[in-house]
Amino acid sequence: MAEEQAQRDDGGGLATARDTLTVTDNRTGETYDIEVTDGTVRAMDFRQIKVAEDDFGLMTYDPAFMNTASCRSSICFIDGEAGVLEYRGYPIEQLCGQSTYLEVAYLLIYGELPTEEQLDEWVFEITHHTFVHENIKKFVEGFRYDAHPMGMLLATIGALSTFYPDAKNIDDTLERHMAAVRLIAKVPTLAAFAYRHNLGLPYVYPDNDLSYPGNFLSMMFKMTETKYEPDPRLERALDVLWILHADHEQNCSTNAVRGVGSSEVDPYSAMAAGVAALYGPLHGGANEQVVRMLERIESVENIPGFLERVKNREERLMGFGHRVYKNYDPRARIIKEHVDQVFAVTGRNPKLDIAVELEKRALDDEYFTSRKLYPNVDFYSGLIYEALNLPTDMFTVMFAIPRTSGWIAQWDEMLEDEETKIARPRQIYTGARTRDYTPIGERTQLTDKPTAETHLIDPAAG
Repeated sequence: MAEEQAQRDDGGGLATARDTLTVTDNRTGETYDIEVTDGTVRAMDFRQIKVAEDDFGLMTYDPAFMNTASCRSSICFIDGEAGVLEYRGYPIEQLCGQSTYLEVAYLLIYGELPTEEQLDEWVFEITHHTFVHENIKKFVEGFRYDAHPMGMLLATIGALSTFYPDAKNIDDTLERHMAAVRLIAKVPTLAAFAYRHNLGLPYVYPDNDLSYPGNFLSMMFKMTETKYEPDPRLERALDVLWILHADHEQNCSTNAVRGVGSSEVDPYSAMAAGVAALYGPLHGGANEQVVRMLERIESVENIPGFLERVKNREERLMGFGHRVYKNYDPRARIIKEHVDQVFAVTGRNPKLDIAVELEKRALDDEYFTSRKLYPNVDFYSGLIYEALNLPTDMFTVMFAIPRTSGWIAQWDEMLEDEETKIARPRQIYTGARTRDYTPIGERTQLTDKPTAETHLIDPAAG
């Protein structure tokens, strides 16, 4: 039960009230008052609850942090029930309607929207740090022709730490600023190099005359033309997509950046951890699964049968539902507004008709709405990436480029937090204890362990 307690100050007046949770341990009959702050209780406060004096104390158990806050943050706010997303208090709708990605990146990292002079300086810095060392280019050339672009991005971002060794001085605010500039500037270059490597095309160097998204399109798609001229509609659509993907609270990759960063490693290594987490299909690969789902459906006429198979658990409805959002993902609504602008440039993708009809039928079906299954950001973003003729392996890379600014902001905030300690979760040990050593001749063989004969030789190994 929760109750409000009042404390009196030295003058006898009523001081600020505080909430507490009164906990009774039925094992001992002891009662404890646990303070409630910002709607949370501190897990360490439960350590005082013991059965005996030498007892370790009560721990909390929360796999996947489903109901545990690991930090305090002022960067990103989500109200999943209402479908609200805000960066530093600004609604995502306003930022997408009026800002550029680089302006939003500045907001995330430094806490406020920049003045015109600050923005000009910020854009100038990033524009003039887009080139990477030629050794990085040689590094990319060393990958197999069919290497996954996320694997290449992961390796090259981690490698940046060896080119900027002073970045390990994480208490130096100038070094932290330069790491932010370099990462935001160079990640699109590394991503474009990975894309061109897969195609066997020569790498295109940055063009500092172009905008941030325009330069990326040039590095990706420039061929024999003397000057690449990006379509402004594609530039804007890409800019909006990147604003939407810039940050999203304590998701898997952000948690990875904070967890690795808590060891006080350099920022490039911490960001590489974020890329590694994003690499997983349950995190960054969802929009790729949406496109493959639409390919399986094939036509609008097949949608009713597909939805029936979903209800029978024979298929999965990809791009619907979210762990946080229990309403229409606000990012999905914004992306949908830009889909037509992209297709006006690239030509209409027939999968869009399937996607629109699938959304309509699913939202008209009580089976899905009762389960809070609404379109999320991945439902339409994959269609835009496919319209740009990007292979599905590049979809997650397109996610990583803008998320870089959010990771940097979260890493920077973590360093300034006085409560930050190296991440070290507790465990509940479930294994054997105090076993006697068994001589090798007396051991029994495991029957479920794979053997070398059960695996095919890896063709990549030669």
